[in-house]
Order: sequence, then structure tokens, then C-alpha cells
Amino acid sequence: MRVWLLATGEPVPTDAANPRLHRKGMLAEALVSRGHEVVWWTSTVNHAEKCHRFPRDTVVEFGKEYCVRLLHAPLYKANVSLRRVLSHRCIARKFRRFAPGEPPPDVIVCSMPTIELSVAATRYALARRVPLVLDIEDMWPDVVLDLVPSWARGVGRVALSSMYRGMRYASRNATAIIGLTAPYVDWALAYAARPRSALDRNFPMAYKSDPPPEEALASARELWQRHGIEETGHNLVACFFGTMGRFFEIPTVIDAARRLRADGRSIRFVLCGAGDNLARYQEMAADTDNVVFPGWVEAAEIWTLMRMSSVGLAPYLSIPNFTNNLPNKPIEYFSAGLPIISSLKGVLSDLLERYQCGVTYENERAEQLAEILAALDDDRERLAQLSKNSEKLYVSQFTAEKVFSEMIAHLEHIVATTKPKSHVAEVRS
Repeated sequence: MRVWLLATGEPVPTDAANPRLHRKGMLAEALVSRGHEVVWWTSTVNHAEKCHRFPRDTVVEFGKEYCVRLLHAPLYKANVSLRRVLSHRCIARKFRRFAPGEPPPDVIVCSMPTIELSVAATRYALARRVPLVLDIEDMWPDVVLDLVPSWARGVGRVALSSMYRGMRYASRNATAIIGLTAPYVDWALAYAARPRSALDRNFPMAYKSDPPPEEALASARELWQRHGIEETGHNLVACFFGTMGRFFEIPTVIDAARRLRADGRSIRFVLCGAGDNLARYQEMAADTDNVVFPGWVEAAEIWTLMRMSSVGLAPYLSIPNFTNNLPNKPIEYFSAGLPIISSLKGVLSDLLERYQCGVTYENERAEQLAEILAALDDDRERLAQLSKNSEKLYVSQFTAEKVFSEMIAHLEHIVATTKPKSHVAEVRS
């Protein structure tokens, strides 16, 4: 079958020599390996590094069965900004322009967000009777409204009214709704105003545990040695990878590190990533020599550091977009057999408790985070058991081979058994 994947914001195969692909990138590779044809529509904007991949609309082919169509759009520097909205609208507009000139697909899998591209994909699918699968990866626009102070939520909802209309339109006209978790699927079905059908399923994020090339690993080990992180070190190392923005409680982690240092603990914190608040966090930790900010790191550095670390940190805000989700980062920690120390309630905390592969602390409770890490530092047997449980959970539920094989079988079933809607559902505000 010919599959169109629509997703912006993810790494693409051209980003590096050995890029760390996410959901659509791994799905694309899995589809091609099973003999399907893939066209991935995305943006020239590298969301993580805030730069352009190409100066114009570009098509990159990876053999006869796989190409990536990169649509040029305005660059944005802040994740929450008007310029990012304009960039999303530009991508949707270009998709509407170019898609009709391409051979039509057998099925479209569209990531939500973005809302703008999802709406454009829905209109295309309805007009050509192509099955549309909406893949819920974030709870937009609700997550945007969560950033608005409570006293301004009414005004915020009015400002986001076009996004809410778009979400209703796309979800009500999708052939199927899938998502990272069951609560994500149920959330979108509420917008669709219909019950769950046999075609609506959740598929978790997945990761490959295969190592990068040895040359890249050797370079990564040298980087971590320069930061004082050794492969055979006895000191407990807590790692984090993510955006240094407003959705992670990094100040709580820095406070915990300071408390542990004051108690004479040799626990290292390696906080990787870039973002709007990086400079502020570096200043906050200037007097705390057990905290390292390496900045943005690539796949080999991530793979290596996780296997040099003792635990993975997941200091999320406990807002619905996260409590209803099993975020990408914890699953990547599982792939390295890392126990997770998390502040996130909901799906993740339930999983950590059920499978005994991590510990949850209260949001903004630095003293509790410090106590948990100190206890694990003293009880290495418990730490080792949590690690074994984490690796076992990954193998049983979250390998890329398992998750994407099931997802592809589901897409094949949708193509074989469904007739897409021939009408546009009425959408009312």
C-alpha cells in the first residue's frame, strides 16, 4: 500500500549521519521494510534545533519506495509563539497546494498536532475518499490553554477558537483515531462526539535499542569523559534529555542536586537539551558542581549516557497533556534498562508502580527527590532490581519491532475493510 505520513516537529533522516528517529520516522522505516511505499510530508524547520534544514521546498528520496517531502515554512524560535502558528499554517497551505498533484495514497496517517495540517489532510481525504488515521501525540489545543493563567482562560479559549474548531473537524471526520495511550484516544473521541470503534486503538511510543556505529560511540564516550562521566564510575548518575522550557520542573532537580551535594553525596546530574530557559537554569546551578548542562546532544551521546547512568529523570508538570500520556522519554529510558524517577502522576506513575521500575515524587518537592536518590544510592541492590524490571518491561511492551508491526497490521486492516466517509460532518462551535 502507498502510505502518506504527515508529521512536523520530528527528526528526519537527513538531520544527521545517524539521526535518532521518533514515531513517524521509525514507522516509515518499518513500512518500507515490509514492502510498502511511503511519502512523509514534513517541514524544513528543524523543531529541536530551531534552524532550517533546507532553504526551499525539497524532496529527498531514500530508494524507490520512500521519500520525504519537506515544505519550506517560516522559522520560529519559541515553541509557544505566534510565529510558530504562522509556520504551521504555511505548511498546511503548501500541503493543500502540492498534495493534489501527487499519486493518491491508500491511507493517510496524520499526527495531531499540528491542527492546521490535520485539517488540510482531512479535507484532502474526504474529497478523494482516502482513509484518514489521526494519530494523537499531544492534547492540542488543550495543552496550549494550560499555559494561560486561570483568570484568563475564558479569553484564551476565545483566542484558540479556530484551533478548537479544527480539532473537532479533524476528529469527527477521521476514519480512525489512534494515539499514544487510551486516554489520548478517548480525549480525541470526545471531540469527535462518538464512541470508540474497533478501528480506534492506542499504540505506545517505541524505541530501538540497537547501538549507533562504533565510531559515533567512541566520540560520545570522549564527550562524556570531558564532562567527568566515566563508564565504570561508582557514583550514581541521573540523566535527563528534553527541552529546557516550561513543561519540565528543572529548578526542582537543581534544588535536589544542591541538597545532595550539601549532604556530601557524590551524585551527578546530567541535564541535556536546549530551550528558552537553558541560560536561566545554568545560572541557577552555577554554584552546584554536580550538575552538568551539555546542551543539545545527538543519538550516540544519548545512547551512551543512558548506559553510563543509574536513573533517568522525568520531571514533568502534572498537567492533563502529560498525566494522560506515556511520554517518549520514559520509554527511551526503559530501552536502556534505566529506572525512572518521575514527578508525573497518571499513566506513567501507574506503570512505574505496577511494574516496579521507578519511583514517583511529588511535583516541586526537591527534598523528596533528594531523599529518593539518596536511598537508591545507599541501596544498590534495589537499584539493580528496578533496572532489571525496567529492561523487562521494555522488551515485553515497547520495542520498535513489536509496536510498529502491530501498527502496520492495523493500517493494513483499515485499508482492506473501510470505506472512507463521503460527507463532511457538521461542526458546530
